Amino acid sequence: MDRVLLTTKGAVALQAELKNLKSVERPKVIEAIAEARSHGDLSENAEYDAAKEQQGFIEGRIKELESQLSIAEVIDPSKLNAQGKIVFGAYVKLYDESADQEVSYQVVGDLEADIDKGQVSLSSPIGKAMIGKFEGDEFTLMAPGGEKNFEVLEVSYES
Repeated sequence: MDRVLLTTKGAVALQAELKNLKSVERPKVIEAIAEARSHGDLSENAEYDAAKEQQGFIEGRIKELESQLSIAEVIDPSKLNAQGKIVFGAYVKLYDESADQEVSYQVVGDLEADIDKGQVSLSSPIGKAMIGKFEGDEFTLMAPGGEKNFEVLEVSYES
């Protein structure tokens, strides 16, 4: 079975999502199903169908989160002795030479990855390209739009 890596913040966020699904969303959808049932004929009841579909989604997400969290390895990047090297959990500031701009990322596990929040997966092309680099290092990444060149400006570790 593959290792599931999570940062401390990522583990807390997923546990909070799981708690919310179990204690808020699940009871809410059960109530919606009961309400829809009270309206009579279920064969033509769109509210009932929608509530059952939502229940299926919630139950599936609960199972997925429980499974992933049970095998997760939580790593606190601030406790790693990486000595300036880009490792799992590191916050990285890069200079994107192609776009002539600075970009910032945190290297996280697949479950936490969210490019809109600046979190890139360890297994993504840019994540793989960054791992092991130090401040001042340069690297090239083959992107769909062509070659992109980056320089590592800063590496930090927070919990």
